[in-house]
Amino acid sequence: MENIKVMLVPLSADYREQFILDNQRAFKYGALEEFGKRDEHLDGDGEIISRRTIEECIDDPASEAYRIVAEGRTVGGTVISIDRETCRNHLELLFVSPQEHGKGIGYAAWQAIEALHPETKVWETFTPYFEKRNIHFYINKCGFCAAEFFCDFHAGPDEPDAGESEGPSEMFRFIKVMEPSGGSGN
Repeated sequence: MENIKVMLVPLSADYREQFILDNQRAFKYGALEEFGKRDEHLDGDGEIISRRTIEECIDDPASEAYRIVAEGRTVGGTVISIDRETCRNHLELLFVSPQEHGKGIGYAAWQAIEALHPETKVWETFTPYFEKRNIHFYINKCGFCAAEFFCDFHAGPDEPDAGESEGPSEMFRFIKVMEPSGGSGN
């Protein structure tokens, strides 16, 4: 793994469409890698993550969307949601282009996100159960802990009953409690 430097560049309106497509491509890659072309997790448009979900994340007034740039190239993106009152912030989306996997870009981007918001007390994120690469990344690389698993026996916070959501119903919720100095609190 390289010691790569990344920049978080605020998402501009002229790059929005490419950001959405790149995000969908990255999420679909993980599902196809795990399940093959006959993946039942794809939505009606053949996507793991819907355009609507991505747009809602980007358009949320508390959100900040960034392109991840390395060596002058866009190699991924992220959307974070910042709660300035509670300092309990959310990593809504983080993706790295599949051809850039294994180069340390995701971890470098995560470090840049943490540095951008040192006031954060707790970070939270979700990932589907089948995204083994993500689970490894969040727990083993970034210091998150698995806090909850949503499934048929345990509905998510926005679902009246498990299994009624638009996306995969089997999701992990991860949290990372930060030290008061802004460092990680593994």
